[in-house]
Amino acid sequence: MEENIVLTMRGITKLFPGVRALQNVDFTLRKAEIHALMGENGAGKSTLIKVLTGVYSMDNGEVRLNGGEPALIRSPQEAQRKGISTVYQEINLCPNLTVAENLFIDREPRRMGLIDWKEMNRRSSELLEHLDIEVEPSRQLSDCSIAVQQMVAIARAVDMQCKVLILDEPTSSLDDGEVEKLFELMRRLKEQDVGIIFVTHFLEQVYAVCDRITVLRNGELVGEYLVSELPRLQLVAKMMGKDFDDLAQIKSLKETEKSVQEQDPLLQAEELYSQGHIRPFDLCCYPGEVVGLTGLLGSGRSELVRTIYGADKPDGGSLKIKGKPVKIDSPLQAMMHGMAYLPEDRKRDGIFSDLSVRENIIIALQTKRGIFHPISRKDMEDFADKYIELLQIKTASRETPIRSLSGGNQQKVIIGRWLLTNPEFLILDEPTRGIDIGTKTEIQKLILQLAEQGMSITFISSEIEEMLRTCSRMVVMRDREKVGELTGNDLSQDKIMHTIAGGDSAV
Repeated sequence: MEENIVLTMRGITKLFPGVRALQNVDFTLRKAEIHALMGENGAGKSTLIKVLTGVYSMDNGEVRLNGGEPALIRSPQEAQRKGISTVYQEINLCPNLTVAENLFIDREPRRMGLIDWKEMNRRSSELLEHLDIEVEPSRQLSDCSIAVQQMVAIARAVDMQCKVLILDEPTSSLDDGEVEKLFELMRRLKEQDVGIIFVTHFLEQVYAVCDRITVLRNGELVGEYLVSELPRLQLVAKMMGKDFDDLAQIKSLKETEKSVQEQDPLLQAEELYSQGHIRPFDLCCYPGEVVGLTGLLGSGRSELVRTIYGADKPDGGSLKIKGKPVKIDSPLQAMMHGMAYLPEDRKRDGIFSDLSVRENIIIALQTKRGIFHPISRKDMEDFADKYIELLQIKTASRETPIRSLSGGNQQKVIIGRWLLTNPEFLILDEPTRGIDIGTKTEIQKLILQLAEQGMSITFISSEIEEMLRTCSRMVVMRDREKVGELTGNDLSQDKIMHTIAGGDSAV
């Protein structure tokens, strides 16, 4: 059995100021297996990966590769040389370089000491074609979609002849077809004796492609299990450390919602569009209502809300708030009209990574008030403490840099930021992407509670089941165009997929 083991980690402990991120964690990876690493945000998954790849030094424990002596890995580059390749959730490539340059960073083919661009593009074309990734090697990476950038990152890792491949939330920005392509690639690599560590929050994906599961909770090992022997409900219970009955609470909250469309709409868009971003659309949103935007990746969900919010400047159409015509050309104008927007890419558009939790929470309110009406330090601290407690944000203190928090807790900070502005219309674009089941459930319950209090919420998610649990009405998008609306008995997965495939005529 020992000869089949490609990686062992024993007694891994990692401390940060005020936080014990890992405590005596064991992990074993075998050749030719796909091993899911699971747990809530803050469970220690990313920290364990960063210890393995030399981003962090461990305070105790050891790492062995292929049953050999303890390995000292002091940097990601050293990890790569030892056959460990990583694709992180937040794409770690250079957007200002071409696809080919990103594929061969630090290992460019050379001829007479100079980079052989022709050879690099040729090898890139072969690699991309082999993986069925449709993108020109000469194209600048920043011009590619997030999905293509993710696939390029995976292609780079695969091409480095790794024996251990770490995929940290690689499917969070991929559509169903791209996910299946990735799974096919993972299965081929498994046949070539590669051991794959798969970090994901999608239970369906774990049971579709994985052989084993290791569960972490609060920085400690819960256990290692064969997928075939661990039912989903037991997996969730082990991740949560308790019986998982919150979904029932969400359903009961949704069942008590009252009819809202007898009121006047809070927001009404007519033939609103932004050239090159979204085609003309109509949309009404009512107080106390959760409206979902659904569609495939690239369907125009984000572009629609960005146009309403003024992040993409509208080129035509009209917008009314509480029946009064308004013109919104910028996010600041939207804020002044009682709107709030949690963007899809929290790393790029959401958090201010060098600022503290406190500063990240109060920054939108301060912007809304203006520089001549500064918030006092005491009020800042009170506001921060209120939302840290209300949203159960796991942080050592309000002064902790937000970059030190897990992804789910960063997301909670951004939600707290916008709730502090007391908005009437809240846009949530993928608020639960890449975060754990428990935090997802908390956010879903919070959405319904805010709607119950009279807030109008527009909610975007790639998970249809999550949308069906949360939304009272669904707007269906395709090719950057609104193609249908579903309510009542039509709110089902079959109806949604039918509408996405065929537009209004398919309903």
